[in-house]
Amino acid sequence: MVDADDVRRVALALPHVVEMDSDGFDFRVADKGFVWSYPERTPGRPRRIRTDIAVLYVGDEAEKQALLLGEPDLFFTTPAYDGFPLVMLRLAHVDVERLTELVTDAWRMRAPDSLAGDLDAAGS
Repeated sequence: MVDADDVRRVALALPHVVEMDSDGFDFRVADKGFVWSYPERTPGRPRRIRTDIAVLYVGDEAEKQALLLGEPDLFFTTPAYDGFPLVMLRLAHVDVERLTELVTDAWRMRAPDSLAGDLDAAGS
């Protein structure tokens, strides 16, 4: 089981990551978000930032569907994310090793090629 502090530690260990000011967590590489707190929206109520759920960039619809269908206890989506290569991850259901893999993969998909070598040089 991991929490927002683990997400922060893993994300900030990656090269060229900037944490945006947020009520939860929000990490970017080259001005592109790759992992952030889930902004839960319920009609008629104010948006609620959920730090127990991470939104992850996954690259494409095929990867999104593979995660959703293959591990429904970990991943979910909502209609607001239809058409976007994003999944929500239940942090309470994942360990640090898997979190590191997922966040690093999201970073790789969002970072420009010119920065990818910096991750390899860091040994990740």
